[in-house]
Amino acid sequence: MPKQTFVLNGRTVTVNVNDDVRVLWVLRDLLGVTGPKYGCGINVCKACTSHINGKAFNPCSVRVGDLKPKDRITTIEGLADTAPGDLHPMQQAWIDLDVAQCGYCQPGQIMAAVALVKKVRREGRDIRDSDLDRIRNICRCGTYVRIREAIEKGARAMR
Repeated sequence: MPKQTFVLNGRTVTVNVNDDVRVLWVLRDLLGVTGPKYGCGINVCKACTSHINGKAFNPCSVRVGDLKPKDRITTIEGLADTAPGDLHPMQQAWIDLDVAQCGYCQPGQIMAAVALVKKVRREGRDIRDSDLDRIRNICRCGTYVRIREAIEKGARAMR
């Protein structure tokens, strides 16, 4: 069986798995990282949203064989380590505004939000409502108003 190597939450990992296995299953089943959730498996619901090399991606739609050894994957478990303090500012905003209801989609929501804020900052601007409209993570509980408020609060704290 082929060996696959990549960086996960700051540490290099190697797994023995076929190239065509989706990264989500490698994370969850082989490495025990359960923050990225399985929702649809076809890149629609976004419950598994994580970061690859600092940008949002959905591990349910990426083959582990497509990763390079230097690719850096960050999941919700490693997000706090990317900012000073105990929690990432976006995670703290989620807690402050009591966003989660069932909580299933929240790791993906937070990871999508952080990637979005970083993207608009690279463009030299602040987040706008139209940016928030482009986040397509599905929340079955419908906490979208609190999610939007938390993204705005988290974005202010990410300065």
